[in-house]
Amino acid sequence: MTKRTTPPPEDPAEPASYELALAELERLVQSMESGQMPLDTLLDSYRRSAMLLAFCRARLQAIEAQVKVLEDGQLKDWATQ
Repeated sequence: MTKRTTPPPEDPAEPASYELALAELERLVQSMESGQMPLDTLLDSYRRSAMLLAFCRARLQAIEAQVKVLEDGQLKDWATQ
């Protein structure tokens, strides 16, 4: 069993916005799908991707909750009526 020769990277800070998180997530997925990453880097990228996905989901849920409040508790379709 080989030991990791470099220390694990510090956990990066939470993204500043949903859009930045989504862009980083897309870049990470694209890099991971290339099949050219070393295993340790792949694992670190997977962990970061999972954190970014959780962040994006939480932001979407928070926005949905705000929309429900604005629409008197009922989530309405975006289509104009």
